[in-house]
Amino acid sequence: MGRTMQISDSVVIKADAQSIWEQVADPQQMPRWSPENTSARTQSPVRPLEVGEDFEGSNRRGPATWVTECVVIESEPGRRFAFTVRRIGPRSPVLQGGIATWSYELEDLGSETRVTETWTDDRRKWPDWTAWLFDRIVTRGRSFADFQRLNVHRTLMAMKDDFKAGR
Repeated sequence: MGRTMQISDSVVIKADAQSIWEQVADPQQMPRWSPENTSARTQSPVRPLEVGEDFEGSNRRGPATWVTECVVIESEPGRRFAFTVRRIGPRSPVLQGGIATWSYELEDLGSETRVTETWTDDRRKWPDWTAWLFDRIVTRGRSFADFQRLNVHRTLMAMKDDFKAGR
């Protein structure tokens, strides 16, 4: 059986799609919600980010830390924001290759918005056995899809709580 290469989860948030998009499309806001992302740096002071702009994300999982270089691949006000992770490394993003794509779809429901977060495994060139072994080491026994399923759910719940609190 092959790997699960994509997972998604959704939540309905009592906020308008444009307000949510403005914050999701500013990667510096992600540490408020993500269980792993600790900070983000952008080249441009202008937010939200547009297609083609890049940013660096700092991350932590237990004692492990790493930095990613990401590029925005979709940025449609009030509707969608997506980026791909194109480099990764322990202190700086030096290793290049397909790593992951993250997207946020926003569906306007009137006074609420359905937010769907999707993680796509872009390690398509990795043999399944290599990915299986690597995943179980860095996630303490799970596949990346199972691990990210929980992370995506945590992110969405934190986002819902954050908007509910009026932030």
